[in-house]
Amino acid sequence: VKEVIAMARVLVVDDDPDVRQLVEMKLRLDGIETLTATNGQEALDVLASHEIDLVVLDLMMPVMDGIEACRKIREDEAMADLPIIMLTAKAQASDIQTGFSTGATDYVVKPFSPRELLSRVRGSLARAGVR
Repeated sequence: VKEVIAMARVLVVDDDPDVRQLVEMKLRLDGIETLTATNGQEALDVLASHEIDLVVLDLMMPVMDGIEACRKIREDEAMADLPIIMLTAKAQASDIQTGFSTGATDYVVKPFSPRELLSRVRGSLARAGVR
């Protein structure tokens, strides 16, 4: 499976530098290229200028939250099928429902297992056919 996603590029969006670094390190150790953003607007800017295969997206961020960023990504035909994994402390059933109804392909609650997140990233990339 590693060969399949060795060329994958993932955008990690979180306003918490510790979470960003942890996710980035785990993905890079698995051979996945990463870019980062600290809020939804930065994420949209990165998406406009780079080819991204998957987004790991926090919900609660300044400037533009993850729900609004997810909506804007889904409104763009070129990114309509981009896998988005929401990574958030919002664990209520209604929060999870909102995440999926906004367009998330997966939802991971903080605190999270980096190994589990990596498995979900791999699975989403494989389902998207990323080589």
